Amino acid sequence: MWGIKPEWMAVLGIAFIFICTTAGSAMVFFFKHEMNEKAKKIFLGFAAGVMIAASVWGLLNPAIQQAEDTGNIGWIPAAFGFLAGGAFLLMMDLLLPHLHIGGDRPEGLKSSWNRTTMLVFAVGIHNIPEGLAVGFAFGLAFKTATVPALAAAVGLAIGIGLQNFPEGAAVSLPLRNENLSTRKSFWLGTLTGVLEPVAAVIGLLLSAALASIMPWFLAFAAGAMMYVVVEELIPEAHLGEHSNAGTIAVMIGFVLMMILDVALG
Repeated sequence: MWGIKPEWMAVLGIAFIFICTTAGSAMVFFFKHEMNEKAKKIFLGFAAGVMIAASVWGLLNPAIQQAEDTGNIGWIPAAFGFLAGGAFLLMMDLLLPHLHIGGDRPEGLKSSWNRTTMLVFAVGIHNIPEGLAVGFAFGLAFKTATVPALAAAVGLAIGIGLQNFPEGAAVSLPLRNENLSTRKSFWLGTLTGVLEPVAAVIGLLLSAALASIMPWFLAFAAGAMMYVVVEELIPEAHLGEHSNAGTIAVMIGFVLMMILDVALG
């Protein structure tokens, strides 16, 4: 594909999602104050739209297709894997100490961690599903050895990367308001994205070792991503306050991700 070996496409795709988080975190050097409420709604709404579309077009649909291609009932791994992904993120939220940006009360088990550590940890936890999704997508491409599957994985990586840019900014800017230096806010914002390539590599390794249950992996990542959208992105974007800008951003993000998946896949 495009004269590049599939293995290198995977490396570039995984690197891209991290680079976009870093670029978004760098916005802390260009803005003196936290982004205004409307911009925040647009950025987070866009990220939510991309993740919703990625869950459906890039993960659930391939999960169903893969199951049916092997003679199984397509909706079974899609449904139960999806629920398992959401349950996994729920358990992490209940057990691991963390603090959402803009929140005052820590969640999870009691911990002696400081506020900044829990803020970074909260974002890092919710970045795991995105990395897994990209890793599983490339794992599927290697398993099927088809150009459409590889193109779909590239499209998913591009979509996740694009929504990582506003997410990176949405992390580093509030961190600076926690009385941290600009440089430290940048590095901590970048740190939240480190788990994504790590999770992507884990997803690739799991795909290679347990290829027979690939539909379950894909659906699992979709469920985990959808949990993040509903539990974190939509509430933080305040889309329940009749935000036309935020709602339109969700729709644009969804359509863009859908186009990337369909056009490339």
